Amino acid sequence: MNKLIPHLIAGLGASIAIGLLSFLDTNLTNVVLIMAPFGATAVLVFGLPDSPLAQPKNVVFGHLITAFIGLFFVHFIEVSPLTLGLATGIGVSAMLMSKTTHPPAGANPLLIMLSGQSLGWFFLVTPVLIGALVIVLIGKFMQELQKKFN
Repeated sequence: MNKLIPHLIAGLGASIAIGLLSFLDTNLTNVVLIMAPFGATAVLVFGLPDSPLAQPKNVVFGHLITAFIGLFFVHFIEVSPLTLGLATGIGVSAMLMSKTTHPPAGANPLLIMLSGQSLGWFFLVTPVLIGALVIVLIGKFMQELQKKFN
């Protein structure tokens, strides 16, 4: 039973974080706060909080760096099979070089480039920055809660 509680707390934390972002996304006008890669981010932040890949710096800057690359390609290059691969590869290299590797963020260039819409640079703030920060903050709160059961 003692091993079950941390797993349930991790699932609860992921539910709270994604649920809150989704609720706010639905109920606030002109604000986007949820994106698919955040689901994978929740797995790392809540399920493997001690992983280097789940640390706040990696979560926030991994998402920001790769989203910037996706937006750069949308605005200044073009979307093609070649540039989808190139943007993803540049994102991987940029995260590795900056020591902010966060695997779910590797999906950001694809998400942005394939979205079929002209996303503005404010996408870096919402959903990317605000969403990542909400997940990190709830993750830290849930880690403190888990310590009480250990």
